[in-house]
Amino acid sequence: MADNSKAEDTASDSVEAAKNASDKKEKLADQVMQNPQVLAALQERLDNTALTPSSYIETLPKAVKRRIDALKQLQVKCAHIEAKFYEEVHDLERKYAALYQPLFDKRREFINGEAEPTDAESEWHSENEEEEKLAGDLKNVVVIEEKAEAEETNLKGIPDFWFTIFRNVDMLSELVQEYDEPILKHLQDIKVKFSEPGQPMSFSLEFHFGPNDYFSNSVLTKTYKMKSEPDKTDPFSFEGPEIVDCEGCTIDWKKGKNVTVKTIKKKQKHKGRGTVRTITKQVPNDSFFNFFNPIKVSGDGESLDEDSEFTLAADFEIGHFFRERIVPRAVLYFTGEAIEDDDNFEEGEEGEEEFISILS
Repeated sequence: MADNSKAEDTASDSVEAAKNASDKKEKLADQVMQNPQVLAALQERLDNTALTPSSYIETLPKAVKRRIDALKQLQVKCAHIEAKFYEEVHDLERKYAALYQPLFDKRREFINGEAEPTDAESEWHSENEEEEKLAGDLKNVVVIEEKAEAEETNLKGIPDFWFTIFRNVDMLSELVQEYDEPILKHLQDIKVKFSEPGQPMSFSLEFHFGPNDYFSNSVLTKTYKMKSEPDKTDPFSFEGPEIVDCEGCTIDWKKGKNVTVKTIKKKQKHKGRGTVRTITKQVPNDSFFNFFNPIKVSGDGESLDEDSEFTLAADFEIGHFFRERIVPRAVLYFTGEAIEDDDNFEEGEEGEEEFISILS
């Protein structure tokens, strides 16, 4: 009996303590809510939370909403005009590509030893010309030795020009495997070709190879199909042409030379007899030359899985990089000067972001 009475007293004390604590909280809340500064701060927070653009639009009169809808109609028409602008830009790219091509053809001749530059063509004044003059004697000795060595080896052109670019550029070197390197040393030129007038917008990359022991193709191609029109379901997302699909080519590999596959051996057990046999099987292998066998975008609107979408996006980025940077500025990627410029540009962007962050 004593124990029961003690337990009842303890429970009663706990209930009383909880009630007192609740009363104190209510009194404190009443005092806080009577403070004008606290109320103003709460009201401002509620106003900022509630007043989103969409909620604000909902509060507008019907006549104003009607005018906003008219502005959206105008915006859609602007998007279609912008699409036409980019189509004309593509036509200009095609026109100027024809003007660049003779220079690129001469570049190819110098690289592959098909022609030698004249003294006027090879004259170049370095930014470090003064330093070079101070070291003139040493430089002359080196040049003489280099000339003697070149004469002895009958060196032509610029060896491993494009392969060196692949090695210098991180985006490309990550794709190249050790067994790809001997093949890329046969790469003689990369060209960009634009779609003809009246054809759907696209551009192609042509990789020209010299005779080699790996495949019989002289040219490997990759075509990127582009779209330059607003999406009917989301016209306001239009920001210019975008790559929507790409198409590779068939590589005619010579027997036993296909680096995009590897042969593995696998043991297989017969279900009935229990005997074991070894079978050989070809499976995909990492290689730069998978670049010419891209993931296909489904035409029926079926969405790709996350990994495929990432792979396709990376493919599109590489295609753009070849077209806009590598091919037009090849010699600067060979020497590394363009890579330094790219690094400085990225550092400048980071500095600008930090500056904006400080201001905000």
